[in-house]
Amino acid sequence: MMRQCLVLLVAAGVAAWSAAAEAQSYPARSITMVVPYAAGGVFDTIARIIGARMSELLGQSVIVENVTGAGGIIGVQRVINGKPDGYTVLLGTVGTHAYNQSIYRKRRYDAVSDFTPVTLFSDQPMVLEGRKDLPANNLTEFIALLKQNGTKMQYGSAGVGSTTHLACALLNARIGVEVTHVPYRGGGPVANDLIGGQIDYMCGNMGTSVVRAAAKQSKPLALLSRERTPLMPELATAHEQGINVDVVTWTAFFLPKGAPKDIVVKLNEATHAAMDTPAIRARFNDIGVVGVAPERRGPEYLANYVVEEITRWEGPIKDAGLQVD
Repeated sequence: MMRQCLVLLVAAGVAAWSAAAEAQSYPARSITMVVPYAAGGVFDTIARIIGARMSELLGQSVIVENVTGAGGIIGVQRVINGKPDGYTVLLGTVGTHAYNQSIYRKRRYDAVSDFTPVTLFSDQPMVLEGRKDLPANNLTEFIALLKQNGTKMQYGSAGVGSTTHLACALLNARIGVEVTHVPYRGGGPVANDLIGGQIDYMCGNMGTSVVRAAAKQSKPLALLSRERTPLMPELATAHEQGINVDVVTWTAFFLPKGAPKDIVVKLNEATHAAMDTPAIRARFNDIGVVGVAPERRGPEYLANYVVEEITRWEGPIKDAGLQVD
């Protein structure tokens, strides 16, 4: 019996030493950053910009892997099933870690207990965009158009349960109309069809909405937040135009549950060193992405924030009848 206990203690000691040594040498090889959305969308763009700088800071390649489908669930599960060794990182969003917890009546995963939070690093408001020839120039005109022709119109999203879906679904509910939803496999494809006029409108992330508006590829109608943004100062908020909708999308990094604290700290520091790099800040500003304040960057803050966001969105999702099986 004593011998068995001794063997177990030695084994535990070796495992602890091995984990500590691995954390000390981390990263010793390339890191996979899983983006649960299609290439070409705003989250993919964010990942590739910050990933390139993190590669330089960490001395190892950060490889972006797009794992799409089911409103981000497939990519999320790819990370959940990975080893908690710091080499598989999820770019999580308000969609993966707040909306999905209420949209699906039976949760596919637990956004709190299935992950090790690393850092919150950016957020941005959503924008209501019409196709460039839509016969409406503001939210008031858009509402009148929807109430008259809503059964004939279509809006697109990056998939059921995505930020682009929930934002427009909530907006439609506030207006009191039912419009056909066309889900795509990511932000890039839905934007292409908006530009091409195959759909009537979408609720886009600020990053790509700014680019499309500047190129006159779409028509911005309202900022879906309480305050205007300096990136589109002329665009009135939905609140200013009489509709109570406030949708801000955020991005954060998560590891599988059980990741060592030392690895979390290294990834946290590298992420925000990247965000504090002037060239990276400038590139993010160009696409409408802003880094969060220093006091919001810690893993403890992110852990609490996820809980708050799940609670905040549970009521609106259920009230708007957005739940699916």
